[in-house]
Amino acid sequence: MDISVGFIGGGNMAKALGFGMLKKNLLNPSNVHVSGPHIQNLQPWKNLGVTNLYEKNYQLVCNCQIIFICVKPQFFKTMTHDLEMEYEKSPIDLKNTVWVSIMAGVTLDKLKDALSFYTNPKIIRTMPNTPVEVGSGVIVYTPGSNVMQDEVLKVKTLLQSISLCSEIPENIINSASALSGSGPAYIYQVIEALADGGVKMGIPRALSNQFAAQTVLGAAQMVLKSEKHPGLLKDEVCSPGGSTIAGVHELEKIGIRNAFMNAVQAAKLRNDELGKQN
Repeated sequence: MDISVGFIGGGNMAKALGFGMLKKNLLNPSNVHVSGPHIQNLQPWKNLGVTNLYEKNYQLVCNCQIIFICVKPQFFKTMTHDLEMEYEKSPIDLKNTVWVSIMAGVTLDKLKDALSFYTNPKIIRTMPNTPVEVGSGVIVYTPGSNVMQDEVLKVKTLLQSISLCSEIPENIINSASALSGSGPAYIYQVIEALADGGVKMGIPRALSNQFAAQTVLGAAQMVLKSEKHPGLLKDEVCSPGGSTIAGVHELEKIGIRNAFMNAVQAAKLRNDELGKQN
């Protein structure tokens, strides 16, 4: 894509997004701009050919059409205040700039308020998860009402090159974050527990970790590729009177499905609380 893209904040999630787009050859390194408080921390971007590195965020803003806001939510107001100060000293035309937030809990209204130092900022709110780093992530997004369809398409093209990407209403973005954003942590615990079970039954640790992770990966692929209901796929593994149904019975005794549902609910409610604080 022949478009200039910036990342304010060059940390882990910015690298996951930016590096993925670069490795897919969707962006030319000369069109990528990154800013952060310490230039030395942006060295990994240089290794991929990115030379447009700045300590001042406004320098990046002056050179980009699409800007990913990758700072922590608690630093967002300070960031936008600094941008406003620079804008007042050296105003530029930002009417075609599209801001893409990856910050948890910061709503479109709050983003608009913070960027209101110029008229009618165009904003897309997104929520990626960490498996974006390996090209197997989920990113949900909600565009502001004034973002043009062709602008949304450009951002979607960037995002879907590195992940499953879906537009959703903003009122369920905290729920989606509780599922796909927090979900990897839940599944890591599943993998760890399965591997521990394997070790207990005599499988060496390294093999047990590998088998557990591949089993989860394979099961996920079965759901996605077969399009069968997970319950049906479970039934297909459970032979009458067999070992699998005996194991499933043990999981049902401890309420495993209830535990996962409660985890998603708790994370969603916490997202709501954090959103009120930011």
